[in-house]
Amino acid sequence: MEDTEVRWSPEQVLALAPDTASNKAGAKLGVPGPWSGTGTSPAAGGAGPWVWGECRGSGAKPYRAVADLGGPPAFRCTCPSRKFPCKHALGLLLLWSHRDPAAGFPAAGADAAPDWVREWRDARSAAGERRAAATGENAAGKADPQAARRRAERRAKRVADGVSELEQRLADQIRTGFAATGPAGWQVWDEVAARMVDAQAPGLASRAREFAAIPGSGGDWPSRMLEEHGLLHLLARGHQAGDALPRGLAATVRARVGFTTDSAELLAGPAVRDRWLVLARQDSAEGRLTTRRTWLLGAELGRSALLLSFGAAGRPPELSLPVGRTLDAELAFHPGASPLRAVLGERHGEPGPGTVPPGVRVGEALDGYGRALAADPWLEGWPVVLAGVVPIPAPTGWQLSDADGGAALPVDPRRLGRPGLWRLAATSGGAPVTVFGSLGHRGFTPLTTWSADDAEPAQAVTL
Repeated sequence: MEDTEVRWSPEQVLALAPDTASNKAGAKLGVPGPWSGTGTSPAAGGAGPWVWGECRGSGAKPYRAVADLGGPPAFRCTCPSRKFPCKHALGLLLLWSHRDPAAGFPAAGADAAPDWVREWRDARSAAGERRAAATGENAAGKADPQAARRRAERRAKRVADGVSELEQRLADQIRTGFAATGPAGWQVWDEVAARMVDAQAPGLASRAREFAAIPGSGGDWPSRMLEEHGLLHLLARGHQAGDALPRGLAATVRARVGFTTDSAELLAGPAVRDRWLVLARQDSAEGRLTTRRTWLLGAELGRSALLLSFGAAGRPPELSLPVGRTLDAELAFHPGASPLRAVLGERHGEPGPGTVPPGVRVGEALDGYGRALAADPWLEGWPVVLAGVVPIPAPTGWQLSDADGGAALPVDPRRLGRPGLWRLAATSGGAPVTVFGSLGHRGFTPLTTWSADDAEPAQAVTL
């Protein structure tokens, strides 16, 4: 069978690596020597491809690795590693991406795959059917609209009850004062957060949980507690106002409370196609999940976008886009007063070289952040590209200053002392640079910079 499939690039494969060590180990295995029994075939329904192979290890039996690339990438390997993908899966995909004739990878029909590959394929198919049954899909794979409506009504009632209880808790706290709570107040707010989880309002639970860390955290903690009370009270009242709010603000309130919009529903609506520059990628541990934030900037429209993806404990998030590259793709944006979060839709070709993004001065960045904050008072940060700024150490911490000294932004103190700040200073060398990051009420968090020289293609430096 002729090999006509579209293969991933090595950069796409290496972007899947859960850490630098896996990246290096996978690269060493991306050669024909240790591999045998390699093959590829389309997945069931033609969504493919599947890639498999056996890698010679230190034991008597080779490690068997298989990857399903028909949707969000999935992997399996018989090695004892707890990383996903492991170095064997990375090496297998790198070898496949190189199209080396010596590597094998004969194209085959789905039924011609080895037994151990077909067993995993069948197990994944059965698991998908169980998930569909658990979510109320009918035999045609479509959700039952009546069942979905009943679930939505039940949840709306739970959230409304939870918001009413939250309002009462906030009023009680203001009546008794913060001094009576003291450092032991974390117990109270942990209980409130647990109640909001029960009410199916995870956004409210997250904000309430943050309260637990405020009492006793510094001399000004009562004022910060009052600020957070005000924001949470405003969010609760916004939810109670419901459709009386402007459409965009109502959508923002729902999202902040914890209601989500199905990705498939978004992708079925209008999409924005552009050449999206991948500005930055940041992973953070949130409970048992790893959350990956990927920021994009449209080359044609100049529109910013934020993609979120999640990975279970020990597994990297599914979406992995190379920082500094440009992707021709369609995005569907979540509704809101200042739409930023988006879902990645159809891609048109492989990622291409990136460029240094256009940026603004510090004053313009502050104006943009102010407009975004007016539309969404609960905003934690707003993406900004600063052009021609110089990192400067100051007595109170680092600052990013306009090259002419016109204005400066403080760096978020939570970033102070991190190696990224020194990497930024080294890249700058005292000269103006372009820096992308998130601007919030605590300052600017730098995430990516571009060198001051005229090297082509532009090289992005992750901070």
